[in-house]
Amino acid sequence: MFKATLEGMINETPGGVGAVLMGYDGIAIDQFFLDSGDLDLQLVALEYSNVVKEIRHTAELLGTGALQEVTIKTGRFYVIIHALTDEYFVAMTLEREGNLGKGRYLILRDAPVLREALV
Repeated sequence: MFKATLEGMINETPGGVGAVLMGYDGIAIDQFFLDSGDLDLQLVALEYSNVVKEIRHTAELLGTGALQEVTIKTGRFYVIIHALTDEYFVAMTLEREGNLGKGRYLILRDAPVLREALV
């Protein structure tokens, strides 16, 4: 169920490289990755989960509301991290030339499906 949704998001996003459904504890529930050469996308998701935990904690301390989404832009990739529940998030990696707006749209479109399947 999860893999089909993640695969659909990547296949429909120009420049999409991979997507992972992950807990804030860093454990991946499911994932779909295209061959990305020298980059270990599972490791990327794991390391960014630590960053997201810190951002989430900071938002709570500041009283700015629950974390909903974070986008990270590096020299090679965009990583969109979208909170699904208090325990899980989905992360999508795109090449820099990819369509960031389409990736965000597809995450928002498919988030309710992922959220419902988690319950």
